[in-house]
Amino acid sequence: MKIAYLGPAASFTHSAARSAFPAADLIPAASIPDCIMTIQNNEVDAAVVPVENTIEGSVNITLDYLFHFSDVPIQAELVLPIAQHVMVHPLNAASWQSVQKVMSHPQGLAQCEAFLKEELYGSVREATPSTAYAAKWVSEHPDELVAAIAPRLAAEEYGLQIVRENAQDIELNQTRFVVLSRKPVTIPLKKEEEKTSASILLPNNMPGALHKILSTFAWRNIDMSKIESRPLKTSLGEYFFLIDLLSENKAELIQHALEEIRLLGGKATVLGIYNVYRI
Repeated sequence: MKIAYLGPAASFTHSAARSAFPAADLIPAASIPDCIMTIQNNEVDAAVVPVENTIEGSVNITLDYLFHFSDVPIQAELVLPIAQHVMVHPLNAASWQSVQKVMSHPQGLAQCEAFLKEELYGSVREATPSTAYAAKWVSEHPDELVAAIAPRLAAEEYGLQIVRENAQDIELNQTRFVVLSRKPVTIPLKKEEEKTSASILLPNNMPGALHKILSTFAWRNIDMSKIESRPLKTSLGEYFFLIDLLSENKAELIQHALEEIRLLGGKATVLGIYNVYRI
């Protein structure tokens, strides 16, 4: 079984994919769009991509690709504890507080905002496709005084020295990942709650659009765990909604709610019905 993940090796997505698919052939992708398109083009059996973080919120590029480019359903959600560590090449360990640049995925940089302001103020921040990419780059450029923010696994993988552990702004930091696949997947972890994710598109300029969406679920007593709007990318001020619903024993009610939205003139598409697994 081939599983694509946001690479390179030792990224947080790699850790999540390895926990969910310990016996699979894990294939790194250079970016989230590349990862999603590998499963969209049937090059792999499944793909694992980050979708939301405790500190920094949603991973917008994932949400946009799920709506605009992918028709592969979500088959599972993985929740991984996140610890961000600051690491440098061992040759630069003594002078790490004088680093000229800090590299990481945009989420990694944002999750360590307080640390960067207090201890590495003035250093240039450079966004990379993944945290592991940053660690790999630092390992290959020992002559440059650069730090990476990445998981402990990346320091072990690329021979870096951790100079500050747990640099994230809050201790209870977690990231949600989704598993995309055209077929059901088997994950050797304990199942938790069932969710249904859907995208909603209502006619432009419909008065009370958000109220109409919420009411279809509220009066049916369907719990909504998340709702978010994203630009439709057609013209300014046009949006689509992404919602997560707690759907255990409520499949029929949810289908009726989505049908009501369609009767209002909207477009409702189920992105997946799946269980949550905590790592």
